[in-house]
Amino acid sequence: MKVLYFHQHFSTPKGSAGIRSYQMAQKLISLGHQVTMVCGSYNRGGSGLNNPFNKGMRRGVVDGIDIIEFDLAYSNNFGLTQRAGQFLRFAARSVKLIFTENYDGVFATTTPLTAGIPGIFARWFRRKPFIFEVRDLWPELPKAMGVIRNPLVLKSMSFLEWATYRSANKLVGLSPGIVEGIRRKGILSKNIALIPNGCDLTIFSSDAAPWRPANVNEDDFLALYAGTHGIANGLDALLDVAEQLKNRKQDKIKLLLIGQGKLKDSLIENAKKRNLDNLIFHDSVNKQKLAGLMKSSDLGLQLLANIPEFYYGTSPNKFFDYIAAGLPVLNNYPGWISDMILEKNCGYTVPPDNSIAFADALEHALCNKQILKQMGRNATALAREQFDRDDLSTSFCDWLEAAIQR
Repeated sequence: MKVLYFHQHFSTPKGSAGIRSYQMAQKLISLGHQVTMVCGSYNRGGSGLNNPFNKGMRRGVVDGIDIIEFDLAYSNNFGLTQRAGQFLRFAARSVKLIFTENYDGVFATTTPLTAGIPGIFARWFRRKPFIFEVRDLWPELPKAMGVIRNPLVLKSMSFLEWATYRSANKLVGLSPGIVEGIRRKGILSKNIALIPNGCDLTIFSSDAAPWRPANVNEDDFLALYAGTHGIANGLDALLDVAEQLKNRKQDKIKLLLIGQGKLKDSLIENAKKRNLDNLIFHDSVNKQKLAGLMKSSDLGLQLLANIPEFYYGTSPNKFFDYIAAGLPVLNNYPGWISDMILEKNCGYTVPPDNSIAFADALEHALCNKQILKQMGRNATALAREQFDRDDLSTSFCDWLEAAIQR
């Protein structure tokens, strides 16, 4: 079968963004299917195409995937208006492909929610099966974060959410809360599959060369945050933790933040003002280099702003990368990830907005290396037993095949 796959922020492993769509496409191809991936130009991603754009588009084959990339730059540093403009431009150009490409079914994944617009057109104007993947609940999350307050915009997004869910033949949710959120919109359970983010064991269990930034010593205890530096991530809390550690004279614990985002510059500035030299910032790296960094880290930091909608409504890439690398995880918010860490004894959980408890957990990890090693082994077991991306991609392909072939 021929799948037309829409993911605006698509990346191959050569980029620093998540590669779920790349690996799902690879699995489909291994089963004999054809995949055309439609994407924009994400600054953290990398489509693998190097040929020049022609009339705002370029096309080529990368690792067996037929890729169509629009010349639509996107960065997490963009403001709301700039983001919305690129989302709508991507949707408009994608709709044109619905009427020109040869395909058997459409798969579209958020974010943004507008990624589902071409699928709506495929379902009702070309009578093609449409499968929609929900990575975040919109508009619930941006509303809860206070990012979007305009009632007309929120109503428009709610209508688009309703129209997309009702148009899709089948849906995929990445967390229990997302699946429940889809159900609350009146979608039958039999039409929703829970397929969470998974662990890239071939990358993070590989023989990548260990490394540390120049200002982190070999005998330092390294706690790593690898992800976006945005409003949702609540990284101001980590500045408070760094200050707690400084006050306790715990100079051996280093907190490393690697990645990009809208708030990175302000975080760096605030850290300098507070003289937090135990807090280290580093630019994004590709997956292979990140795997080497994780090999030399002692603990992975899973952080989010204290917003209840996050507790069960997210499926964070970084958590699955940590456990794939055998890193114990320190998590600072309740929910399904926290529940899993406690159940599997693969790390620490602390209350939100509690820098004292967070620093206590770091000190406990520093002083209990044998316990930490066992937590790391438990993390690896969890990754292999429940979140192996190869197993999850098989479930994904089965779900997609059943929807399209039916």
